[in-house]
Amino acid sequence: MAETIIKQAVVSRATDIHILPKAEHSQVLFRLTYKLIPKINLTLEESERLISYLKFQASMDIGEKRRPQNGSFSIEVDKQIIGLRLSTLPSTYSESLVIRILPQEDYIPFHRLSLFPKSTRILLSMIKFSHGLIIFTGPTGSGKTTTLYSLLQHSTKFHGRNVITLEDPVEKSSEDLLQVQVNEKAGITYSTGLKAILRHDPDIIMVGEIRDSETAKIAVRASLTGHLVLTTMHTRNAKGALYRLMEFGVNWSEMEQTLVAITAQRLVEVLCPYCLSEDCPIYCSHHKENRAAVYEILYGSALQEALMELKGYTMQRKYPTLKQVISKGIALGFIKETEYERWVLDSAQETLEYT
Repeated sequence: MAETIIKQAVVSRATDIHILPKAEHSQVLFRLTYKLIPKINLTLEESERLISYLKFQASMDIGEKRRPQNGSFSIEVDKQIIGLRLSTLPSTYSESLVIRILPQEDYIPFHRLSLFPKSTRILLSMIKFSHGLIIFTGPTGSGKTTTLYSLLQHSTKFHGRNVITLEDPVEKSSEDLLQVQVNEKAGITYSTGLKAILRHDPDIIMVGEIRDSETAKIAVRASLTGHLVLTTMHTRNAKGALYRLMEFGVNWSEMEQTLVAITAQRLVEVLCPYCLSEDCPIYCSHHKENRAAVYEILYGSALQEALMELKGYTMQRKYPTLKQVISKGIALGFIKETEYERWVLDSAQETLEYT
């Protein structure tokens, strides 16, 4: 049953599988283009056995159902290796499970990721730096992992740089990167892992995600030692990352010395290039690349002014925000108009005020 559900999700090009417990049964849902689509219903017994099996495959504690757990494993579907990242959460009725689907060999050249070539050129220029900190922000499912791995693959293949990642868990396996998974039971924490990595002659270090004060200080410390550090964070926009770093105990001078750039990104649905509409039965059903990333990049003088804004100064310099970038894509006919309401918070506020 587990293999059947996963294969169906991969063939459907789903990004996530949800197993949602209810009072008398559990429901399996696929996330397809931001929408949760119900697929099948399971009895509570089937659901518990299915979740236990998947947890076992991911080396998680199958006897522990009272606290959240994370894990990962890989499966082969149609001769393609698919990475699965599991997250459990205890709920009122039973344990809930969400599986993120990550095609391991699905390397996308970076020039095909961004909707606008200028964003690509800026990001590619950033990874040529010898030291500093680059933070990628955005909500879950915005494509941060894909962007990160595409940049790291580009650095390895075209610039010959030694890239080491420190992740919890490793999301995409790659032969071109040296990947280290955090394993606290084995004594590999973010702190001990980073100390070992620094002695391994890295050019670029990727820290999976800044989740707390410890990982924030680790990322800053690594960039202060003369390495280029790439990491991710959950914030609304690029400037929000500065305030999150302050909350995590990173002081202003450390941010000024280390930060190279902060990006905020979203995955937007693009219109069919053949018919410029949402429904095209001839081409769209076979047109796989129906989404593209748009970026808000805070760097250079604009980043310096944003840092000064933390001290109470007014920011004068303008830079392309997500609102402006998405509006530009809609005006040029690349992006669906509905994407503005979904990703631009101002639009939702205006609608509420109007009603």
